[in-house]
Amino acid sequence: MVGGKLVAASTLKAAVAVIGVVTLSLGGAWAVGIIGAPSVAGVDNAFGPVNESTTTIESEIVVNNPNPFGVRLGGLTIDYAIEMNDVRMATGGREGLGVNASGNTSIPLTTRMNNDRIPPWWISHVENGENTTLTVDASIHSDLLGREFNPQIERSVQTNLIGGFNSDEDRPIDVDEPVAPDPVLWLNSTSGAWGDVSNETTEIDTAFELYNPNPTPVAISEIGYEIRMNNVTMGEGATEEGVAIAPGETETVRATTAIRNQNLDEWWVTHLQNEQTTRLEVTFYARVDLSAFGGDTVRVRLDTIERTIDTDIFGNEDGTNDGNEPEGTATPAGTATPSDGEGTSMPGDATPTPGDGTATPDEETPTPTPTPTPTDDGILSIGAPGV
Repeated sequence: MVGGKLVAASTLKAAVAVIGVVTLSLGGAWAVGIIGAPSVAGVDNAFGPVNESTTTIESEIVVNNPNPFGVRLGGLTIDYAIEMNDVRMATGGREGLGVNASGNTSIPLTTRMNNDRIPPWWISHVENGENTTLTVDASIHSDLLGREFNPQIERSVQTNLIGGFNSDEDRPIDVDEPVAPDPVLWLNSTSGAWGDVSNETTEIDTAFELYNPNPTPVAISEIGYEIRMNNVTMGEGATEEGVAIAPGETETVRATTAIRNQNLDEWWVTHLQNEQTTRLEVTFYARVDLSAFGGDTVRVRLDTIERTIDTDIFGNEDGTNDGNEPEGTATPAGTATPSDGEGTSMPGDATPTPGDGTATPDEETPTPTPTPTPTDDGILSIGAPGV
């Protein structure tokens, strides 16, 4: 009986010794380059379902394993984050992963972004001249081998919303009143520029060049406006600074409009539901004093600016990866199945949680961490070279 216990103990010690030798051998082989390191070969993102509070981001991270055997020893962990102009939008991750031998493994991840991240991003987008740098950090780490591979992917997103305010087209302004001639004024040009931006409002400074073709002065007592994006009212108001335009003269009338940033998350939902398309409508009106013609003050439409804004945040529409995909790695060899956790992010803390593989969007982290970084939708189906 004692002899049997000694044999069993001896066998156990031998097994532990073998495992230790194998572990050290693998680590040493990896360290000297005999065994290749799995790397992130590509990241593909797309927007999923969206509601008034949350946006779902569906991601696929392609991991390339150059070795003739699958990797699961010690567990592999993937962390990633999406940032837009250094505004942390969402983070995610998965633990306990295995990858297939000699090729690519596609690992699906789901992240839920809080829509309250949209106003901070919007402010940064406007302040940066309607430019956004989308950054995606995807890192793969092996606890056993103590190695981390962290490629960073960046993509630029530009819009030109303010360009819709600029026009040199002459347009007549009619009042349709029997006492006054039509057109009562001519609108010769319009212009717009971004003004002050705060957490509450985004201002647009507008100017209208008006010409009076009549032998009688025409007075304007008020300029009003309404801003709508996909039928969501973003702002409305009026300026009471009046101006009198003498016969045959031209005057520039100025007005400052304001977008209410608190409505941006509501607009964001419509933008995604409309396949990343927004119909911008800005209507301006003027109160024109017709007393010089024997009439009253009437409200007339001064101008209507309409513009369609399309985005492709993750670069999905053209079906390309911008040529950054490594050759021979376009088709994933399989789909990884996590052994621990589902790897789904939920609103709340934006930090991957060891053990359950669950991550959630950040509250507000102005400075990106060294590993994860965001990806936005429609702008970015990108491949990154293997590390």
